Amino acid sequence: MDNPLDKLEETFEVDLPVPQAQTLDAYLDEVLADIHKLSEDLSEQQYYVASGGKPWLEVRDDPGFQEAVLHFFNPNGEYLQSVDGNVTRGKWRLLDGTNKMIIEQGGIDRNPSRSELFELAFLNNYFFILQKHGNQARKKKGKYMVMGYEPYVNGLKWKDFVDLLYNEYRSQWGTFQNVMVVVVIIIIIVVVLSITK
Repeated sequence: MDNPLDKLEETFEVDLPVPQAQTLDAYLDEVLADIHKLSEDLSEQQYYVASGGKPWLEVRDDPGFQEAVLHFFNPNGEYLQSVDGNVTRGKWRLLDGTNKMIIEQGGIDRNPSRSELFELAFLNNYFFILQKHGNQARKKKGKYMVMGYEPYVNGLKWKDFVDLLYNEYRSQWGTFQNVMVVVVIIIIIVVVLSITK
C-alpha cells in the first residue's frame, strides 16, 4: 500500500535542473530569472561590506582571464580592486531609492579615471552579481560583473560557480517544500483530532 505521506511529498516536488548555456552571461540570464527573488538589496550593506574588507573574487568565462581579481567594498564608500596583488583605489556609492551602484576607479579622489554604473542582479552572503548598465553585447563586453566570496568560491571554474549559485536556489526551494509538508501534516492532524472528539 502506498504511503500517503509519500504522495503528499510528491505533490510538492519540483525538478529544478540547472539550466544549460555556453557563456556565463547566458547561464546567468537563465539562473537569475529563477533566483532573483531570493536576492538581498544593495541597501543591505552587511552582505557585501565589512570592516577590514570582504574579498569578492571576480569570475569570468574568458579562457584568457587568468588573473586573480578581488573587489573590496569597504565602509564609507572606499573601493579597492586587487589584480594579482596590484591594488587600485576608488569609491563606490549607491544611488538613493534604487538598486544601482556607481564604482569609480583610479585617478585622484576628485577626478576618477573610470566610473561605471551597475544594477544589482543578485546578492547574498556568498554571491554578488552586478549588471552593467547599457547594451554590453553591442560592445562585445560582458553583461555582468560576477563575484563570489573568495573563501567560498576560490578555485571554481565559471560553470561550477553557476551550479553552486543555482544550488542556493534549490536548497531554498527544498526548505520551502519541507516546511509546506510539515504544515500540511499539522493541518491534517488537527482536522483528524477535531473530528474524533
